[in-house]
Amino acid sequence: MLRSIPLLLVALIGLILFGDGAYIHAKAWLAQVLLERAFDKSLATGETVKPWAWADTWPVARIEVKRIGARAIVLEGTSGQALAFGPGHIPQTVDAGERGVAVYAAHRDTHFRFLRNVVVGDVLEITRRDGRQFRYRADSSAVVRFDASGIDPSTQGVELVLTTCWPFGAVTSGPERYVLHATLVETRE
Repeated sequence: MLRSIPLLLVALIGLILFGDGAYIHAKAWLAQVLLERAFDKSLATGETVKPWAWADTWPVARIEVKRIGARAIVLEGTSGQALAFGPGHIPQTVDAGERGVAVYAAHRDTHFRFLRNVVVGDVLEITRRDGRQFRYRADSSAVVRFDASGIDPSTQGVELVLTTCWPFGAVTSGPERYVLHATLVETRE
């Protein structure tokens, strides 16, 4: 009887760890469903719709790179809580489609994992929550220090920057960022 206690204890710990992992994946899946619904409702009503009542953020855009089948809902702000659920729109930057640089940031191992497969020339489609659509063409990428992004906020063009930590496969944070730059090529009303 005493010999089975360690075995039961190990089994219980394994079950708890499995349940915790399953809970995190279920929560992430549900969050994406709720974000898509909130974004669709924003498109239909033209109003800001939070994905859940206590959310401190809301969907502002959808980004798609059809060549690689990538799609993500962009949230307002880049707090740690917002970035846990999707890419964030850096508030000090313009909205997609406006003169200047719209900047979206996300984690390299989740929502911007697809950036490793985006190449110069790819089309990035942005749909804002007001229904306006914009097509950007990726025109350059760079790896830079976090404090030397090279992003020019005073640009006269209509530009988009997607940024994440570098390198893509790392498990610890570091000082480098991957910056993908794109320029507006088409507006759809």
